[in-house]
Amino acid sequence: MKKLVEIRSQEFMCRERAMLDSERKIFWLAQAEEWEQRALDEIAFHFRECNLDSADSQAVAH
Repeated sequence: MKKLVEIRSQEFMCRERAMLDSERKIFWLAQAEEWEQRALDEIAFHFRECNLDSADSQAVAH
């Protein structure tokens, strides 16, 4: 989950830059969107891993 915190931090930084840099606002918002998608991908990966671990545990228990 540390990786997710780092990704969200990058997203936040890009959104802040968008507010401060009016000339490149579109660029920074696009960057923020990319970081947001990476965060969503990381969350999905984490849940897939958790589900695989859970399925493995259930298979061993039966």
